[in-house]
Amino acid sequence: MPSLYENALQPMDLFSTESNKNTNLLPKNGTVYYHGSLMSQIKANQYLSELLENIDWKNDQTIIFGKLIITKRKVAWYGDKNFSYTYSNTTKEAMPWTPALLELKSLAETTTGETYNSCLLNLYHDGNEGMGWHSDAEKDLKKNGAIASMSFGADRKFAFKNKESKETISMMLQNGSLLVMKDETQTHWLHRLPPTTLISKPRVNLTFRTIIVKD
Repeated sequence: MPSLYENALQPMDLFSTESNKNTNLLPKNGTVYYHGSLMSQIKANQYLSELLENIDWKNDQTIIFGKLIITKRKVAWYGDKNFSYTYSNTTKEAMPWTPALLELKSLAETTTGETYNSCLLNLYHDGNEGMGWHSDAEKDLKKNGAIASMSFGADRKFAFKNKESKETISMMLQNGSLLVMKDETQTHWLHRLPPTTLISKPRVNLTFRTIIVKD
């Protein structure tokens, strides 16, 4: 049987991988585990409806070359305290947890063995909305800390790209699933959610994080 990383410089497709909770999906310089779906599809769809209806969604904003850009994708930022979080040259203030978010945070912590004090949520209305290559390495975040990414709604392709070798690794994130990124992943790898015209349903993504508390 060929090695999972035999063709190191070729795009790797992990679409058939339902759960890799005990296997690091990155060949080097980082750690990524995919736990698959943590709940029934009925329960996952219930959470999706709850998140769509009761999260304070706002269109995301970014400043590029001094120009304010407003995205179709919507975001929300929640946390233990009113943490400030700056990315894409804009700053957000965290809102108090909702009951559903606290339930999901507890599930993420139990599954990953990590703790989190905040969550950035993204709402993609359909496959036309995605996210370009980037790393979650903002100065407000715990360096090399774990980021637990939970997905609800449409199954979507998710990809990693090594910053030096340009090797890419792709997988499908399922409804109700959990992916965890930690260690040096953000230093050496980019990730993205590529757009697609094949999906017409929404996806909600929760990324539980740890903000450094300043004295």
